[in-house]
Amino acid sequence: MDPKYPTAPHLSLTEKLHGVEVPDPFRPLEELDAPATAHWLAEEQSLTSAHLSSISCREAIRTRIAELWDHPKQGAPFERGGRWFQLRNSGLQAQPVVYVGDDPADISRILIDANELSLDGTVSLSRLSVSDDGSYLAWSTSKDGSDWQTWRVRSVDTGDDLADRLEWSKFSDAAWSGNGFYYTAFDPPAAGGELTAPVAVPRIAYHALGDPQEADRVQYCAPDEPDWLPHASTSDDGRYLVITLTRGTGTETHVLVGDLHEDGSPLQALNDRFSAKDQVVERVGAGEFLVLTDRSAERGRVVRARLGEDPGAWDEIVPESADTLLDARLIGGVLVVHYLHHATSVLRVFELDGTAAGDIEVPGPATIVEITGRPGSSVMHLLVMSYTQSGALWAHDLAEGTTRSLAPSTAPIDPARFVTEQVFVESLDGTPVPMFLTYASDARPDGDRPVLLYGYGGFDVALTPTFSVTFAGWLDRGGVLAVANLRGGGEYGRSWHEAGRLSKKQNVFDDFASCARWLVASGWARPSRIAVMGGSNGGLLVGATLTQHPELVGAALVEVGVLDMLRFHLFTIGWAWKSDYGDPDDPVAFGWLHAYSPLHNVREGRCYPATLIMTGDHDDRVVPAHSFKFAARLQQAQSCDRPILLRVTSSGGHGAGKPTAMLIDEAADRLAFLEEALAEGTA
Repeated sequence: MDPKYPTAPHLSLTEKLHGVEVPDPFRPLEELDAPATAHWLAEEQSLTSAHLSSISCREAIRTRIAELWDHPKQGAPFERGGRWFQLRNSGLQAQPVVYVGDDPADISRILIDANELSLDGTVSLSRLSVSDDGSYLAWSTSKDGSDWQTWRVRSVDTGDDLADRLEWSKFSDAAWSGNGFYYTAFDPPAAGGELTAPVAVPRIAYHALGDPQEADRVQYCAPDEPDWLPHASTSDDGRYLVITLTRGTGTETHVLVGDLHEDGSPLQALNDRFSAKDQVVERVGAGEFLVLTDRSAERGRVVRARLGEDPGAWDEIVPESADTLLDARLIGGVLVVHYLHHATSVLRVFELDGTAAGDIEVPGPATIVEITGRPGSSVMHLLVMSYTQSGALWAHDLAEGTTRSLAPSTAPIDPARFVTEQVFVESLDGTPVPMFLTYASDARPDGDRPVLLYGYGGFDVALTPTFSVTFAGWLDRGGVLAVANLRGGGEYGRSWHEAGRLSKKQNVFDDFASCARWLVASGWARPSRIAVMGGSNGGLLVGATLTQHPELVGAALVEVGVLDMLRFHLFTIGWAWKSDYGDPDDPVAFGWLHAYSPLHNVREGRCYPATLIMTGDHDDRVVPAHSFKFAARLQQAQSCDRPILLRVTSSGGHGAGKPTAMLIDEAADRLAFLEEALAEGTA
């Protein structure tokens, strides 16, 4: 392919930032609604559609992707007020359905069918929370993939919604207390800026059922600290309100607690501000809480904390171990603790005095993606996934120590056909980096396998074995899947995260490049047969890989990526990412950001791999201007005939809430593009 790329809107613009001349010729593409942008996008979409539709295997791939998707899916059931609730999808439904029943074995009445919210499936069910007595369901919806949430309340008895309607909420759950709930609210953005304008100064508000939203009481707000993000929860018994604050997306927390049984009780600090990652697990007495913390334990431990007590005096319940403590739940009077052992789920049980009470077997390598249960019941439910299992549902009785299968994995792919192993790759500085390899059981490293290398590496997020139809489709067609656990993630505690953020972000890209080189050295593939893929912060990873090491790979998928590292903080929630990236307005941080920013490191005269850049026109987390500008710059600089294509999903956002048909089309386009691009590497 030797495409003629559309001419993007541009101007002669160079800014002097911290003494450095920085060109930004494609700044006009930040004007998402401008006629010139719309015209350019229409031409780009026409070019991309023509290319993808011309790939001979695309329809066969789409048919198989639809088959892989067409299987029953269900979440872990949970109980409130003696009623049981569960999310399900029969297979190809655009959106999930909420069911309710009086018995965990008979959850059969439809309470909310999200497929009735819109004709095209682009209104999604975002969050839901049931009142403690099981009478009301607070549920939020999002439109076109936006992060903005609208809250409603439904009567569980009648299935009818109350008049309550709450707008301009974001990143929020509903924490029930009495006749209402706490939620996170923002001021409405200016008209026309709903998808791009910076949002700041969130507040925790309390909504009483039946009141108009303007009457909601502000429980917490810190207008002098615009980078503090609050999240509200309540203890299982409804006694305490817990407000957990982070600075942007930073991991360290400040925890405030209020006694809801005492009118006018002020919020009290449980810990010192932002000195550690402290997360309340549950309350265990008057002013006493179980807390998951990395304080003096970088891989996590569980302590008993008391209001008014210095954190140094907290009593240790579960000490730090060699594994990373990911989550802890108080279920049936014991602590159920979810660890990661080299990025694979391990489940252990402890008495409240810290006595080990055994493990709950989880077949691996796999991930526990959901755990449900309550302090007063010994029954818990687990949803378990792997790269080849779409989700197995289990029930475990903690009192009896028994586990039973409720529903097996149902995706039409046979896990027995595949092997998953973990290897450790030596990075540029000698650090061992884990990587999962999944491939057909009869495959051998013959030097010519198509390999899909996936990574993320940031924000303390751990990549663990979970099911993806894109991954399953890749494996189904004979490819090798490689998932790298890069520094910056959450696989190995605080130091692993710290080693891949701020001034050390380059370590993440070095780790990924080392994984690509290992795939060649180990005999699995040649560079021309390796594709790299990542989304959001992973899109930054792939963008940096393309610009630093285009010779290492044959194709790339850059999805909803953060690609302009000098202006990310100016849009929507982008300012919150300074905790991981640094502040472009700081001259020191500017130096390292400018050094790896994908947009600013594209070079003329280089042959870049075949690249598909994917975004959504309603992405209000990583605004699509990142992808627009990067695509225009790559197309301008490309010196060979490998295609650089931009795919924009209409009525799509950052990823969550997309209807099934949209997801199937995206997966088919990914795999068809890669299959064609890597086939050229066999010549």
